[in-house]
Amino acid sequence: MIPKAAEVRLTPEDRAVLGARVRAPTTEQRDAFRARIVLLADEGRSTRSIARALGTMPRTVSTWRGRFAREGLTGLADKPRPGPAPKYSSMTGRRVLAVLEREPPAGFARWNGPLIAAELGDVHEQQVWRFLRAQKIDLAGRKSWCESNDPEFVAVPRPSFETTGWAYSGGQL
Repeated sequence: MIPKAAEVRLTPEDRAVLGARVRAPTTEQRDAFRARIVLLADEGRSTRSIARALGTMPRTVSTWRGRFAREGLTGLADKPRPGPAPKYSSMTGRRVLAVLEREPPAGFARWNGPLIAAELGDVHEQQVWRFLRAQKIDLAGRKSWCESNDPEFVAVPRPSFETTGWAYSGGQL
């Protein structure tokens, strides 16, 4: 036995809102589609005739028709979907930052994504990189070869045009 279709009766305000959704070029297509279903249902059309007119399945028409009849305009909005629970939290980010505060392992001048992931053990390397990008942390930004803790180290000045003997006369090089 086929269940009776939900009866849809629109108020003038609801009809105006749904008509505006259908006509507006900025309305998402799924919202405009749902509005068309309800507007055609208000005309007294059957679920199957609406489905044929819009090129969809009767089950889809029945779903949106019923939700509008029960909940009104708010019933045409998407319901939240549960999805998987987040695997990483803000605590993971704090753990990454704590690792960066420590000295890198022996044989390495600085931390990198794989080293941090290996140190944490339960955090994927890509998550480490995602977190570092979000925090705008550039692990390669600090060039250890530019700095020295050696008191005998003297920085060599950068050569200039004057010290190398090269001169630019203004012509083509």
